[in-house]
Amino acid sequence: MTQHEGTVHGIARLRDKTTLREILEVATSFEASARDFYTDLAPKVSKRIRYLVEELAAEEQRHFDLFNDLAQRTDLHEQIQQEIDTPASDSQFSDCLHLPHLGEAPDDQEVLQYAMGREHTAMVHYGELAETTPPGPICDLFHYLASEETKHKLELEKLYYQLVHRGGGV
Repeated sequence: MTQHEGTVHGIARLRDKTTLREILEVATSFEASARDFYTDLAPKVSKRIRYLVEELAAEEQRHFDLFNDLAQRTDLHEQIQQEIDTPASDSQFSDCLHLPHLGEAPDDQEVLQYAMGREHTAMVHYGELAETTPPGPICDLFHYLASEETKHKLELEKLYYQLVHRGGGV
């Protein structure tokens, strides 16, 4: 009998176990790739959104630092070894490690669309992790990051609306 992704068996297969260490490693890579992407992108974008791209790079650096600091804590060694269900959003989150090439003069709308999608993916993923991670500092960090990514997404959507639907005014 063939198993399909939407069946109970398919869903169970997708929700394999992973350790919090592996989750933290992927999340750290996610934040580093975003930081590097936005840092490289900043001088190429229009002046209208350059400040935003620079802010995104700085924010991703702060998230990267939070994950690094957490991974270094010796008091969390046991918790980091715990296995949890792999969130359904894991593959989409991991896919964000592969960055688009937006060229030497990227379009503001394209940059904002990419950033909104990335923030949405992070918001969903960190939210799912916050719900499945045992209570403690790691769970608290996932709650915090889900909230932060939600705020960033809303800010980006507001800017996108101003830029695209109102024709500028950024």
